[in-house]
Amino acid sequence: MYLPEDESGASVPVWAAFGDLMACLLGVFVLFFVWTVSFEVSMADDLAAERAQRVAATDRLETLESALAGPLRAGLITFVNGRIGIRGSVLFDLNSAELRAPGRALLIEMASPLGAYLGSREESLMVSGFTDDLQMRGALRTYHDNWELSAQRALTVVRALGDAGVPLDTLFAAGFGENHPVAPNDNPENRAKNRRVEMAPVPRPRPLSLKEP
Repeated sequence: MYLPEDESGASVPVWAAFGDLMACLLGVFVLFFVWTVSFEVSMADDLAAERAQRVAATDRLETLESALAGPLRAGLITFVNGRIGIRGSVLFDLNSAELRAPGRALLIEMASPLGAYLGSREESLMVSGFTDDLQMRGALRTYHDNWELSAQRALTVVRALGDAGVPLDTLFAAGFGENHPVAPNDNPENRAKNRRVEMAPVPRPRPLSLKEP
């Protein structure tokens, strides 16, 4: 069977046109196959790199947890998913942001492993202060409200860690007042749980590059 004549007047066989079409389709298939293989290899490399990063991060957290084994065994701190919690009563007297002697000793003990952990990766340590829901009253009130008290407590901890050797450029303080309780504020025991300081590694902020308009 022949197709209509081409420009030269000769008839073009159907099988020749079909062959050209099949060659084009084969070329498209080969290109698609090569792209698919390359994509899969790239995905496999990315997954392997991500898996290696997760393993390394887990190893560093386990090393930090091991270094803090003493305070953990003594019940002075908690360590959950890389987040360190310290009861407020360990660090401060009620309604105070002045460190107690046991609290200062604890922070000095924690400074070396915290500094080593932060030095091994591009992370900062966020030190957060929390209070219960009872508002300070009376003539002896030092702080305006719980928010101010919690911020000052976090700042006190940051300064103590800095004095103990943790680089200050890896530390920052935040106060949350009575927000984000870990227990209902319905009895003295639960309120004591909510009066706490937490430390958590977070990505280190990078300076903004401000360009002239």
